[in-house]
Amino acid sequence: MVVPCVVRELSDPNDECTEAVAPRRCSMRIKTLKSEEQARCRSSIVEPKVFKKRKVDTPSSQAVVDNDVVTDHPVVAEASQSQSPQINGNAIEKSAHARVTETIRRFNKHYLHFVQEEEEIRCERAKADQKAKKTSKSKEAEDDGKRSSKRPDLKAISKMISEKEVLNTQRIGSIPGIDVGHQFFSRAEMVVVGFHNHWLNGIDCVGQSSGRKAEYKGYKLPLAVSIVVSGQYEDDQDNYEEVVYTGQGGNDLLGNKRQIKDQVMERGNLGLKNCMEHSVAVRVTRGHRCVNSYVGKVYTYDGLYKVVNHWAEKGISGFTVFKFRLKRVEGQPVLTTNQVHFTRGSIPNSISEIRGLVCEDISGGLEDIPIPATNLVDDPPVAPTGFTYSRDIIYAKGIRLPSAPTGCNCRGSCLDPRVCSCAKLNGSDFPYVHKDGGRLIEPKAVVFECGPNCGCGHACVNRTSQKGLRYRLEVFRTPNKGWGVRSWDYIPSGATICEYIGFLKKIDQIDPAADNNYVFDIDCLQTMKGLDGRERRLGEVSLPGYWQKDVEKTSDGGPEYCIDAVSVGNVARFINHSCQPNLFVQCVLSTHHDIGLARVVLMAADNIPHLQELTYDYGYILDSVMDRDGKVKQMSCHCGAADCRKRLF
Repeated sequence: MVVPCVVRELSDPNDECTEAVAPRRCSMRIKTLKSEEQARCRSSIVEPKVFKKRKVDTPSSQAVVDNDVVTDHPVVAEASQSQSPQINGNAIEKSAHARVTETIRRFNKHYLHFVQEEEEIRCERAKADQKAKKTSKSKEAEDDGKRSSKRPDLKAISKMISEKEVLNTQRIGSIPGIDVGHQFFSRAEMVVVGFHNHWLNGIDCVGQSSGRKAEYKGYKLPLAVSIVVSGQYEDDQDNYEEVVYTGQGGNDLLGNKRQIKDQVMERGNLGLKNCMEHSVAVRVTRGHRCVNSYVGKVYTYDGLYKVVNHWAEKGISGFTVFKFRLKRVEGQPVLTTNQVHFTRGSIPNSISEIRGLVCEDISGGLEDIPIPATNLVDDPPVAPTGFTYSRDIIYAKGIRLPSAPTGCNCRGSCLDPRVCSCAKLNGSDFPYVHKDGGRLIEPKAVVFECGPNCGCGHACVNRTSQKGLRYRLEVFRTPNKGWGVRSWDYIPSGATICEYIGFLKKIDQIDPAADNNYVFDIDCLQTMKGLDGRERRLGEVSLPGYWQKDVEKTSDGGPEYCIDAVSVGNVARFINHSCQPNLFVQCVLSTHHDIGLARVVLMAADNIPHLQELTYDYGYILDSVMDRDGKVKQMSCHCGAADCRKRLF
């Protein structure tokens, strides 16, 4: 029988020596203090030495191309790779995986901007309707229909096409950066990365009028490059390794899958026929129901298939349909679509069903949602110990919080950014949209949320990060990274995961002789100015006048305050580093406006599938950590990302 684990104060500093943990954005000032103290200790014995840091260039990340499967004909070359900005002081070349991730993140940002635009339009309509009080029910129903047709995802596609932000348009074969098993949470995502270039049609093909005939010399056009199997046609048959795919056209598009007329051998149907003649493999993606996706489906890429036969027959509804038999090319990674339902089914309905359970709730009932811990690695399995769980920041002696700002005069919920004073601080708009319980549109230098003196209530969208845990998290033991965190629920991009909790103290209060494995700098100003290798945030904010001096005179000494989660913390202390993370760090101000004491909140950078480990970048500069002898200290990185630097510091 598993009992709730008991967290305790750390009595022996060696208790945690078995965990492969690393400091969270540990301050350069802490490292300087350590070096100074060590130098003073050595000065009584030998003359102090001056050590110069070595600059080590990280290997350039190569574009990852699926070499397991090659088509019988050359693929169309993609655009040359562009050089990325410096990350943590090291110029690196973006891999294909990184470009795909970046493109989908850009799509999510545009999508949420258009969601916000629609929310503002609905707000204006509601105000007008309330004022006029003349809108009939039939008129409301008509308006609702019109509103639903204004798809933010399609607007986002159009914007990215117009700004030339899409990738890999109409490429034959596998797409660099998109591996077998990659999940898309909408057809729009497939469009912007050039994987499937139509958001509705099941067959994507290179047409005769594409303007790229020279690149496809020797091929009969049209030529199919991708199909989506999503059960749209009543005659589809699919056993994963082999699929009988019904051609396009002739169905009523109303969701009942019925054929209403004969299909014609043209466009996509002709493209699949030509693929068989040229022995060109086609990308196959399968769609399954997913209540969390805004389109109601998740799409999984299952690899390359070859068309081995085609024929025409009378379909179930009595109309002529074309059938195409496709077989999966050998030598590819194992299918994952047939594991999608298993993965969802493996998510337990209750904590008692979890394999390897070592703790029912690491929060001890403090969180609204219990956080279990599992361990299938150690023998015997052990639970996470050595800390006291807390939901709230604990302030060290001598730290006084500034008084709360005046706040906005909104009532109930903040809706109009033109009159909300908090919205004006965020660049004259709200940083969040209401969708999915509140999502941050894009990372910002700092987010101003409503505080204790604001007139709005707890449900206000501009209090999103203050509402506690929203997702079922699990702390689990990893083979080589200590403890990690994953979610039983799908998490949409921009969603709040949790706040980083611990002792808030001045950095000079940190013991330089300690390992400081759970120290997190409050480094908003460094992020705003792009210092210490951080990527500068572009989110628009309106800084109060008294901030300007602080921003302008930010010293090289780094941030003044940090959060120490060694002995007191929450679930955030278990979240691991990744060189290609799915979370990002967002500084938030709510109870006061002192940027040096901002709340540190972890938010979703991507749409995160069930059971995927949650990670963020610890923000180290390579070769920035020295040992007591002044030599560069190194720690291996085991994140496994395509762009992994192989070293944490």
